[in-house]
Amino acid sequence: MPSLDDLLAVAVQATAHGAELMRTREPGRLAGKGDRDYASEVDLAVERDLRALLADRTPHIGFLGEEEGTSGAATGGEQWVLDPIDGTVNFAHGVPLCGVSLALVRDRRPVVGVVELPFLGVRYTATAGGGAWRDGEPIRIRGASRISDALANLGDYGVGAGSGERNAVRFALTRQVAHRALRVRMLGSAAIDLVWVADGRTDVSITLSNKPWDMAAGTLIAREAGAAVVDIDGTPHTLDSSATIAAPPPLLDEVLAMVAAAVSEAGGAVPEAGAVAPSAGLLTPRDDQVP
Repeated sequence: MPSLDDLLAVAVQATAHGAELMRTREPGRLAGKGDRDYASEVDLAVERDLRALLADRTPHIGFLGEEEGTSGAATGGEQWVLDPIDGTVNFAHGVPLCGVSLALVRDRRPVVGVVELPFLGVRYTATAGGGAWRDGEPIRIRGASRISDALANLGDYGVGAGSGERNAVRFALTRQVAHRALRVRMLGSAAIDLVWVADGRTDVSITLSNKPWDMAAGTLIAREAGAAVVDIDGTPHTLDSSATIAAPPPLLDEVLAMVAAAVSEAGGAVPEAGAVAPSAGLLTPRDDQVP
Protein backbone atom coordinates (compact mmCIF):
# COMPACT_ATOMS: atom_id res chain seq x y z
CA MET A 1 0.00 0.00 0.00
CA PRO A 2 1.51 3.39 -0.93
CA SER A 3 2.51 5.62 1.98
CA LEU A 4 0.92 9.01 2.53
CA ASP A 5 4.16 10.60 1.36
CA ASP A 6 4.00 8.59 -1.86
CA LEU A 7 0.40 9.65 -2.41
CA LEU A 8 1.29 13.26 -1.63
CA ALA A 9 3.91 13.13 -4.39
CA VAL A 10 1.24 11.94 -6.83
CA ALA A 11 -1.11 14.72 -5.69
CA VAL A 12 1.61 17.35 -6.15
CA GLN A 13 2.31 16.11 -9.68
CA ALA A 14 -1.40 16.35 -10.47
CA THR A 15 -1.95 19.83 -9.03
CA ALA A 16 1.20 21.14 -10.71
CA HIS A 17 -0.23 20.05 -14.05
CA GLY A 18 -3.56 21.70 -13.24
CA ALA A 19 -1.81 24.90 -12.22
CA GLU A 20 0.09 24.96 -15.51
CA LEU A 21 -3.19 24.72 -17.42
CA MET A 22 -4.53 27.65 -15.42
CA ARG A 23 -1.43 29.74 -16.16
CA THR A 24 -1.34 29.01 -19.88
CA ARG A 25 -4.99 28.93 -20.99
CA GLU A 26 -7.70 31.54 -21.19
CA PRO A 27 -10.95 30.76 -19.31
CA GLY A 28 -12.78 30.25 -22.62
CA ARG A 29 -16.51 29.62 -22.75
CA LEU A 30 -18.31 29.82 -19.41
CA ALA A 31 -20.87 27.03 -19.00
CA GLY A 32 -23.76 27.90 -16.71
CA LYS A 33 -24.34 25.70 -13.66
CA GLY A 34 -27.30 27.62 -12.24
CA ASP A 35 -28.11 31.11 -11.02
CA ARG A 36 -24.89 33.19 -11.16
CA ASP A 37 -22.66 30.11 -11.20
CA TYR A 38 -20.55 28.67 -13.99
CA ALA A 39 -17.57 26.53 -14.95
CA SER A 40 -14.90 27.64 -17.41
CA GLU A 41 -13.37 25.53 -20.15
CA VAL A 42 -10.23 25.37 -18.01
CA ASP A 43 -12.19 23.93 -15.04
CA LEU A 44 -13.26 21.07 -17.31
CA ALA A 45 -9.81 20.60 -18.84
CA VAL A 46 -8.10 20.47 -15.43
CA GLU A 47 -10.63 18.00 -14.04
CA ARG A 48 -10.44 15.69 -17.06
CA ASP A 49 -6.63 15.71 -17.18
CA LEU A 50 -6.26 15.11 -13.44
CA ARG A 51 -8.93 12.41 -13.45
CA ALA A 52 -6.96 10.56 -16.14
CA LEU A 53 -3.57 11.15 -14.48
CA LEU A 54 -4.75 9.93 -11.08
CA ALA A 55 -6.53 6.91 -12.58
CA ASP A 56 -3.26 5.95 -14.26
CA ARG A 57 -1.06 6.48 -11.19
CA THR A 58 -3.50 5.18 -8.56
CA PRO A 59 -6.04 2.91 -10.28
CA HIS A 60 -7.23 1.51 -6.94
CA ILE A 61 -8.43 4.94 -5.75
CA GLY A 62 -11.76 6.44 -6.79
CA PHE A 63 -12.31 10.03 -7.87
CA LEU A 64 -14.83 12.80 -7.21
CA GLY A 65 -14.58 16.03 -9.18
CA GLU A 66 -16.74 19.10 -8.75
CA GLU A 67 -17.69 19.35 -12.41
CA GLU A 68 -18.28 15.76 -13.60
CA GLY A 69 -18.84 13.70 -10.48
CA THR A 70 -17.44 10.30 -9.55
CA SER A 71 -15.43 7.67 -11.39
CA GLY A 72 -13.15 4.75 -10.68
CA ALA A 73 -13.49 1.64 -8.57
CA ALA A 74 -12.23 2.62 -5.14
CA THR A 75 -10.97 0.08 -2.65
CA GLY A 76 -10.38 0.55 1.05
CA GLY A 77 -12.60 3.63 1.22
CA GLU A 78 -10.08 5.81 -0.68
CA GLN A 79 -11.06 8.61 -3.05
CA TRP A 80 -9.41 11.63 -4.62
CA VAL A 81 -11.55 14.76 -4.23
CA LEU A 82 -10.83 17.64 -6.62
CA ASP A 83 -11.89 21.21 -7.12
CA PRO A 84 -10.21 21.88 -10.48
CA ILE A 85 -10.36 25.64 -9.98
CA ASP A 86 -11.39 26.84 -6.55
CA GLY A 87 -12.38 30.45 -7.19
CA THR A 88 -13.63 30.11 -10.78
CA VAL A 89 -15.27 33.55 -10.76
CA ASN A 90 -11.97 35.08 -9.64
CA PHE A 91 -10.14 33.15 -12.38
CA ALA A 92 -12.58 34.24 -15.08
CA HIS A 93 -12.12 37.89 -14.04
CA GLY A 94 -8.33 37.80 -13.83
CA VAL A 95 -8.25 37.89 -10.02
CA PRO A 96 -5.27 35.80 -8.83
CA LEU A 97 -7.04 34.36 -5.76
CA CYS A 98 -7.79 30.93 -7.22
CA GLY A 99 -6.16 27.54 -7.44
CA VAL A 100 -6.33 23.76 -7.64
CA SER A 101 -7.50 21.91 -4.52
CA LEU A 102 -6.94 18.14 -4.29
CA ALA A 103 -7.36 15.81 -1.32
CA LEU A 104 -7.15 12.11 -0.73
CA VAL A 105 -10.04 10.99 1.45
CA ARG A 106 -9.73 7.70 3.33
CA ASP A 107 -12.82 6.42 5.11
CA ARG A 108 -14.38 9.87 4.62
CA ARG A 109 -11.44 11.64 6.29
CA PRO A 110 -8.90 13.75 4.36
CA VAL A 111 -5.41 12.33 4.83
CA VAL A 112 -3.53 14.11 2.01
CA GLY A 113 -4.15 17.68 0.88
CA VAL A 114 -2.61 19.98 -1.73
CA VAL A 115 -3.71 23.50 -2.61
CA GLU A 116 -1.76 24.99 -5.51
CA LEU A 117 -2.10 28.73 -6.18
CA PRO A 118 -0.56 29.26 -9.62
CA PHE A 119 -0.86 33.04 -9.84
CA LEU A 120 0.64 33.52 -6.39
CA GLY A 121 3.38 30.93 -6.97
CA VAL A 122 2.61 29.03 -3.77
CA ARG A 123 1.85 25.41 -2.93
CA TYR A 124 0.38 24.24 0.39
CA THR A 125 0.52 20.59 1.42
CA ALA A 126 -0.31 18.36 4.36
CA THR A 127 -0.60 14.73 5.36
CA ALA A 128 -2.51 13.45 8.37
CA GLY A 129 -0.12 13.63 11.31
CA GLY A 130 2.67 15.05 9.14
CA GLY A 131 2.15 18.77 9.62
CA ALA A 132 1.36 21.54 7.15
CA TRP A 133 3.81 23.02 4.66
CA ARG A 134 4.21 25.93 2.25
CA ASP A 135 6.68 25.19 -0.53
CA GLY A 136 8.47 22.69 1.69
CA GLU A 137 8.64 24.97 4.75
CA PRO A 138 6.56 24.15 7.86
CA ILE A 139 3.72 26.54 8.69
CA ARG A 140 1.64 27.24 11.80
CA ILE A 141 -1.34 29.42 12.56
CA ARG A 142 -0.57 32.92 13.84
CA GLY A 143 -2.31 32.16 17.11
CA ALA A 144 -4.29 35.36 17.74
CA SER A 145 -5.75 35.30 21.23
CA ARG A 146 -8.23 38.20 20.90
CA ILE A 147 -10.90 38.54 18.23
CA SER A 148 -10.13 42.25 18.03
CA ASP A 149 -6.69 41.28 16.68
CA ALA A 150 -8.04 38.74 14.20
CA LEU A 151 -8.33 39.04 10.44
CA ALA A 152 -11.44 37.02 9.55
CA ASN A 153 -12.35 35.43 6.21
CA LEU A 154 -16.03 34.91 5.41
CA GLY A 155 -17.33 32.59 2.71
CA ASP A 156 -19.18 33.95 -0.29
CA TYR A 157 -22.81 34.96 -0.12
CA GLY A 158 -25.15 32.34 -1.53
CA VAL A 159 -26.63 32.25 -5.02
CA GLY A 160 -29.36 30.15 -6.55
CA ALA A 161 -32.58 28.78 -5.08
CA GLY A 162 -33.12 29.69 -1.44
CA SER A 163 -30.20 32.11 -1.35
CA GLY A 164 -32.32 34.86 0.20
CA GLU A 165 -32.92 32.83 3.34
CA ARG A 166 -29.34 31.58 3.50
CA ASN A 167 -27.95 35.07 3.00
CA ALA A 168 -29.97 36.41 5.91
CA VAL A 169 -27.63 34.42 8.14
CA ARG A 170 -24.59 35.57 6.18
CA PHE A 171 -25.56 39.23 6.42
CA ALA A 172 -26.10 38.85 10.16
CA LEU A 173 -22.74 37.09 10.48
CA THR A 174 -20.99 39.86 8.58
CA ARG A 175 -22.40 42.37 11.07
CA GLN A 176 -21.33 40.24 14.04
CA VAL A 177 -17.78 39.76 12.80
CA ALA A 178 -17.33 43.32 11.51
CA HIS A 179 -18.32 44.61 14.95
CA ARG A 180 -15.66 42.54 16.73
CA ALA A 181 -12.81 41.47 14.45
CA LEU A 182 -9.85 43.55 13.32
CA ARG A 183 -10.99 43.32 9.69
CA VAL A 184 -13.27 41.17 7.51
CA ARG A 185 -12.19 39.67 4.19
CA MET A 186 -14.15 37.78 1.49
CA LEU A 187 -11.56 36.19 -0.79
CA GLY A 188 -13.79 34.15 -3.09
CA SER A 189 -11.90 30.88 -2.56
CA ALA A 190 -12.64 28.49 0.30
CA ALA A 191 -9.28 26.78 -0.17
CA ILE A 192 -7.40 30.07 0.22
CA ASP A 193 -9.54 30.98 3.24
CA LEU A 194 -8.31 27.82 4.97
CA VAL A 195 -4.66 27.70 3.88
CA TRP A 196 -4.17 31.35 4.78
CA VAL A 197 -5.41 30.60 8.29
CA ALA A 198 -2.90 27.74 8.33
CA ASP A 199 -0.13 30.09 7.15
CA GLY A 200 -0.92 32.86 9.63
CA ARG A 201 -1.91 35.33 6.91
CA THR A 202 -5.42 35.47 8.35
CA ASP A 203 -6.77 34.13 11.62
CA VAL A 204 -10.36 32.91 11.24
CA SER A 205 -12.34 31.35 8.39
CA ILE A 206 -16.13 30.98 8.54
CA THR A 207 -18.00 29.39 5.65
CA LEU A 208 -21.65 28.48 6.16
CA SER A 209 -21.50 25.54 3.76
CA ASN A 210 -19.40 22.45 3.26
CA LYS A 211 -18.78 20.94 -0.16
CA PRO A 212 -16.08 18.26 -0.17
CA TRP A 213 -14.17 19.57 -3.19
CA ASP A 214 -13.99 23.04 -1.61
CA MET A 215 -12.99 21.94 1.88
CA ALA A 216 -11.26 18.56 2.03
CA ALA A 217 -7.70 19.71 1.29
CA GLY A 218 -7.91 23.04 3.11
CA THR A 219 -9.40 21.66 6.32
CA LEU A 220 -6.58 19.11 6.59
CA ILE A 221 -3.93 21.77 6.00
CA ALA A 222 -5.51 24.14 8.57
CA ARG A 223 -5.85 21.40 11.18
CA GLU A 224 -2.27 20.21 10.68
CA ALA A 225 -1.12 23.82 11.17
CA GLY A 226 -2.79 24.01 14.59
CA ALA A 227 -6.25 25.44 13.84
CA ALA A 228 -9.42 24.13 15.41
CA VAL A 229 -11.64 23.10 12.48
CA VAL A 230 -15.26 22.54 13.46
CA ASP A 231 -18.89 22.47 12.38
CA ILE A 232 -21.40 25.17 13.29
CA ASP A 233 -22.12 23.48 16.65
CA GLY A 234 -18.46 23.19 17.62
CA THR A 235 -18.13 19.47 16.92
CA PRO A 236 -15.06 18.40 14.95
CA HIS A 237 -15.43 19.15 11.26
CA THR A 238 -16.17 16.22 8.96
CA LEU A 239 -17.07 15.94 5.32
CA ASP A 240 -20.71 15.70 6.44
CA SER A 241 -20.68 18.96 8.42
CA SER A 242 -23.05 21.78 7.50
CA ALA A 243 -20.48 24.56 7.96
CA THR A 244 -16.71 24.96 7.97
CA ILE A 245 -15.13 27.06 10.72
CA ALA A 246 -11.38 27.32 11.35
CA ALA A 247 -9.86 29.38 14.15
CA PRO A 248 -7.06 29.41 16.71
CA PRO A 249 -8.25 27.31 19.67
CA PRO A 250 -8.34 30.32 22.08
CA LEU A 251 -10.77 32.14 19.75
CA LEU A 252 -13.06 29.23 18.96
CA ASP A 253 -15.73 29.83 21.61
CA GLU A 254 -16.08 33.49 20.68
CA VAL A 255 -16.25 32.69 16.96
CA LEU A 256 -18.95 30.08 17.57
CA ALA A 257 -20.88 32.56 19.71
CA MET A 258 -20.87 35.05 16.82
CA VAL A 259 -22.17 32.39 14.45
CA ALA A 260 -24.90 31.38 16.89
CA ALA A 261 -25.90 35.03 17.34
CA ALA A 262 -26.11 35.46 13.55
CA VAL A 263 -28.35 32.40 13.21
CA SER A 264 -30.58 33.70 15.99
CA GLU A 265 -30.72 37.19 14.47
CA ALA A 266 -31.76 35.69 11.14
CA GLY A 267 -34.66 33.89 12.76
CA GLY A 268 -33.03 30.54 13.27
CA ALA A 269 -32.47 29.86 9.57
CA VAL A 270 -30.14 26.92 9.08
CA PRO A 271 -27.27 27.15 6.57
CA GLU A 272 -27.36 24.86 3.58
CA ALA A 273 -26.43 21.27 4.29
CA GLY A 274 -23.19 19.70 3.23
CA ALA A 275 -22.92 18.33 -0.28
CA VAL A 276 -22.03 14.77 0.54
CA ALA A 277 -23.84 11.53 1.09
CA PRO A 278 -22.52 8.19 2.33
CA SER A 279 -21.84 5.60 -0.35
CA ALA A 280 -19.74 2.66 0.79
CA GLY A 281 -17.69 5.11 2.82
CA LEU A 282 -17.10 7.36 -0.19
CA LEU A 283 -18.33 10.78 -1.26
CA THR A 284 -20.95 11.36 -3.92
CA PRO A 285 -22.47 14.63 -5.12
CA ARG A 286 -26.15 15.15 -4.50
CA ASP A 287 -28.33 15.05 -7.60
CA ASP A 288 -28.89 18.81 -7.50
CA GLN A 289 -25.15 19.45 -7.57
CA VAL A 290 -24.17 17.42 -10.61
CA PRO A 291 -24.05 19.64 -13.73
